[in-house]
This record gives sequence, C-alpha cells and structure tokens, in this order.
Amino acid sequence: MLDFLVGRFNQILFSGWQHFSLVVQCLILATILAVIIAALVYRSKALISAANSVSAVGLTIPSFALIGLLIAPFGFGVLPAVIVVAFFATLPILRNAVVGLSGINPATVEAARGIGMSRFRTLMQVELPMAWPVILAGVRVSAQMVMGVAAVAAYALGPGLGGFIFSGLSRLGGANSLESVVTGVVGVIILALILDLLLIGLGRLTIPRGIRV
Repeated sequence: MLDFLVGRFNQILFSGWQHFSLVVQCLILATILAVIIAALVYRSKALISAANSVSAVGLTIPSFALIGLLIAPFGFGVLPAVIVVAFFATLPILRNAVVGLSGINPATVEAARGIGMSRFRTLMQVELPMAWPVILAGVRVSAQMVMGVAAVAAYALGPGLGGFIFSGLSRLGGANSLESVVTGVVGVIILALILDLLLIGLGRLTIPRGIRV
C-alpha cells in the first residue's frame, strides 16, 4: 500500500484537488440556485410543498443512473459530472433554505417593512441573514452527500478520486486493485472531513454569535 501511495503521490494529490474543486464549485452554484428558488416560493404554502416534494423525490434518484442518462446528450467528461453533483447538492440546501426563510417571525419582517425597507431589502438584509444558519446546515449536509456523488461521477470520466475506485473495481483481483479502491475511498472521506471543517469555520465567520444554532 505504501509503495502504491508513494509511486502515485502526485497523481493522488492532483485527483484529490480536482475532486475537492468540483464539489466546492458545485456547492456554490447549488447554494445560489437553492436560495433564489427558496426566495421565490417561501411565501406560498403550495409552492413550499412543491419545493419540498421535488427535493424528496430528487434524492431518490440513483446518482449512478442519472450519470448514465446524461452521457447520451452530453458525452463523457466534466459536464455530466457537474450537472449531477450540482443537482444533488441543490436539494438539501433548497429544503433548508425554504425552512429557514418561512420560519422567520412575521413580526420581524413587518418591523423591517414598517421602517421603510423594500421587500427586496428586507429579504437581503433581514430574512436571509436570519435564515443563514439553517441554510448553512443544509450546505454541510449537501457537502457530505455530494462528496460521494462526485466519486460516482468518475463513471462518466469526470474528474476526481472516483477514477481510482472505478479503476480498481474494473480489475479486481489484479495488481494494486485493492490499493486503488482504498486510496479513492479514504481520500474521499478525508476531503469530506476537511470541507466540513471549512464550512464550520465559515459559519463562525458569517453567523452572528446571537443567532448561532
């Protein structure tokens, strides 16, 4: 195992960086999309129910099957990996964003409107900051989930550590096959832990002490 790691150290580091970069960029995209959608639906109970239903149903779709379906229109490579990772990343964040925005005390919103703030300013300066702890909790859940989804995306020749996993599984029983799988799996776990620690730090920087959960 040690010889395998030493001999492919640079390749492992590069694949790990690709994996981490893919997940982080998709998380940023997913957070923006989820917050926009939540801001459009959170005032309507019917739309909230629809958004929650979409989130629940979307999470039941097997990531491996979705990647396979996307190969036909988009081919192999980065694009299907980005679509799949961003799709699954959006779902938990959307649910939490809807919960966070709809759970704000109406009296707080009315007070902001009463001092002359527009609906958009109220959303940006009052509601979103108050909902941010709940939204960030969804981002943390999403980050852990899609770290594994990004590994599965290697089936479509996407970037990241999943290549080690699929390479090892394709020649299971051959030389270094087990080492390749273990390297990919352990690498994904380590990256997930690092990203979670970074998100905890982000929470400490962006959430006022008085509303931390």
